[in-house]
Amino acid sequence: MQGGSGTSDRASVGLSARGLACRRGDRVLFAGLSLELGPGAALHVVGANGIGKSSLIRLLAGLARPYAGAVRREGAAGLLDERPALEPALPLGKALAFWAAADGHRAMAEVHRMLGLDPLLDVPVRYLSTGQRKRAALARLIGQAAPIWLLDEPLNGLDAAAAELVARIVGEHCAGGGICVVASHQPFAVPAIGRLELAEFAA
Repeated sequence: MQGGSGTSDRASVGLSARGLACRRGDRVLFAGLSLELGPGAALHVVGANGIGKSSLIRLLAGLARPYAGAVRREGAAGLLDERPALEPALPLGKALAFWAAADGHRAMAEVHRMLGLDPLLDVPVRYLSTGQRKRAALARLIGQAAPIWLLDEPLNGLDAAAAELVARIVGEHCAGGGICVVASHQPFAVPAIGRLELAEFAA
C-alpha cells in the first residue's frame, strides 16, 4: 500500500486528549474523556446514535473546539467521514488526481486497483454509490500520507469483502507506525484494537 503505511518519522507520532467535553446546543454529550495513543495504536469508539461519536472525531481532527479540555496531535491527521471532498461533477479519476497532485502523490494506481476503483475512474462522482464513494475517500486518505487517521463510520455502505479490506488497510497503517481512531457502530476487526465506550463519559 502506498502513502499510508510508511514508517519514516513516525516514532514521535501521538494523539491525546485530556478532560475532553463536547457540547451540542444546550446539551453536553460527554465529559471527562481522556485518551493517549502512540505509534501503532488503533482505537474503536462505540456508542449509540447521537451519543457523540462523530463529534469526538471532529474534535480530534481540530474541526471543532471542545467545550472543555484539550486535544494534542503530534503528526498530521487525515479525516474520513460522510463527506468525501470529491468534486461531484468530475469523473472520479480526475477528482482523485486533483488531490493526488495537491498531496504530492502522483503514483496512486496501486491504491486504485487495491480498492477496486479502476472501473469507476471515468464515472462522475455524483453517480457513485455510498460504498463506492467511501472507497474513493479512503484512496484520498491514503494519498495524504497522514500518520493519524480519524475514521467516522468507514464501513457504511460497504459489503463484507470491502469491509474486510478496509480493516486490513487500517491494520497495515497501524503496523507501519500510524494511529487510527475509528468511530463505528459496526465491529472492526483490527488486531489489538482498543475500545472506548462513549457511554461511560456521557454527561
